[in-house]
Amino acid sequence: MAKIGVVTIGRNEGDRLLRCLQSLIAQLPPGTPIVYVDSGSTDGSLSKAEALGVEAIALDLSIPFTAARSRNTGFFHLLAQHPDLAYVQFIDGDCELIPGWMEAATAHLEAHPQCAIVCGRRRERFPDASPYNRLAEIEWNTPVGEAEACGGDSLARVVALQAVNGFDPRLICGEEPEMCIRLRRKGWTIFRLDADMTLHDAAMMKLSQFWRRSIRGGWAVAEGFARYGRPPEFYMQRQHKSGWLWGAGVPLAILILAWPTKGLSFLLLLGYPYLMWRVYRYRCARGDRPSHARLYAFYTVFSKIPQAIGQGQYWLTRWQGKTATLIEYKG
Repeated sequence: MAKIGVVTIGRNEGDRLLRCLQSLIAQLPPGTPIVYVDSGSTDGSLSKAEALGVEAIALDLSIPFTAARSRNTGFFHLLAQHPDLAYVQFIDGDCELIPGWMEAATAHLEAHPQCAIVCGRRRERFPDASPYNRLAEIEWNTPVGEAEACGGDSLARVVALQAVNGFDPRLICGEEPEMCIRLRRKGWTIFRLDADMTLHDAAMMKLSQFWRRSIRGGWAVAEGFARYGRPPEFYMQRQHKSGWLWGAGVPLAILILAWPTKGLSFLLLLGYPYLMWRVYRYRCARGDRPSHARLYAFYTVFSKIPQAIGQGQYWLTRWQGKTATLIEYKG
C-alpha cells in the first residue's frame, strides 16, 4: 500500500476527538503518521492527543483560526517529516473513521491517476437526537460518482494538493469546494465512492446552533459566488440569488408594500409553501423517506433568512476591508 498520512483538526471537540483518534489508531497500520492540529482549544485537546501518542500542533493564537489553515498546517508538516507520502487522509476531530474506508479509497486512487481526491458517505452518529442532526445526515448524502467538490473528510493525492498549494487559509468556510475548483482547473478530478467513510457527531441540539450554521452557510455562498460566480464555473450563482430573494427580498417586499396594497402583499408568503413543495419533491426523488423530505424542505426554506444574513455579513465585511473570523455553531 502507498504510504499514507493523516491530518486531524479540531477545536474543543472533547470526547469526540478521542473517538476520532482512537478509530485512526485502531485501523491504520502501525507507524502511520498522524498529526492533530488544534485551534485554540480550552478543553485539554492537545494533551489528550499527545497521551494517545499522536503528534499535536497548536496554531499560533495571533493569526485568525480557519479550518483551511489547520489542514494546511498539518499537511505541510507531514510532508516535511515524511516527504515520501503518496496520500493524506483529512478527517475532522468530530468524526470517526469507518472500517474499510482506507482500503476502498486507496484502491480508487491507485486505479485512477487523474483523481485528486476521493470521498465517501459521511454519516451522523446520532441522527435521531435532534431534527438538526437529521438534517446533517440528509445533507451528507450527495450523489455517487465524479463530483465537483468534497467535504472536510477525504483522501487526497499529495502531488495534486501540492500543485494548488493546498487550501486557501483565508477562507473561514467553504474551503474544500474552493480548492476543488482549482484542482479541476488543472485537470484533476474528484470522486465520491458508494462507501461509508466517517461517522460524524454534529451535536446540534438547539435552533440557535442551526441558525448560526446557516449564517455560516450564507457566508460560504457569498464568498464562493464572489470568487467563481462568473463563467466558466457559475459557482454558487443560483444559491446566491435564492438567498437574497427568499431570505431578504420577499420579506422586505411584503413589509414595504403592505400599506399601499392594503395587506395584499402578504399573499407573497404563499411562495414559501410552494418552495417547500419543490424541495420536498426533489428530496423524495433522491430516495429520502417522506418524513425526512418534509423535515429537509421546511428547514431549507427556513434557513433562507439566516443565509441572507450570512451573505450580507460577507459583503459588509469585504466592503469594510475587515478580516473574517470564525462563525462557530457548536457549544
